[in-house]
Amino acid sequence: VLFLAYFAMQVIYARRKYKISPPETTGHPEFERTFRAQANCSEYFPIFISLLWVAGIFFHQGVTAACGLLYLYTRLKYFQGYTMAAQGRLAPLYASAWLLWLLVGLALAGLLAHFLWP
Repeated sequence: VLFLAYFAMQVIYARRKYKISPPETTGHPEFERTFRAQANCSEYFPIFISLLWVAGIFFHQGVTAACGLLYLYTRLKYFQGYTMAAQGRLAPLYASAWLLWLLVGLALAGLLAHFLWP
């Protein structure tokens, strides 16, 4: 939640800096990148939280927590890279996607182990 608040505050600062009033979402390219980075991170947050929760309950809390921290770090790098240049988002985007797929795998392994192998 702190990450989402930080990202939202960056959008507010960019709005003030470039004098873009809500509900406008276009204007200076730096504002548009900041706005889009914040929106992208917010869109993936429910998926991340759901996978983190299921993997933590059914697989292993420590492994899941480590994946979660790495995911948050890659999303921060994604946000920072995207606000500088659109190309700056790519490496962290691929890393965060890989971590989400890893969480999917952990969640599935945990669910299968829990429900199929007593």
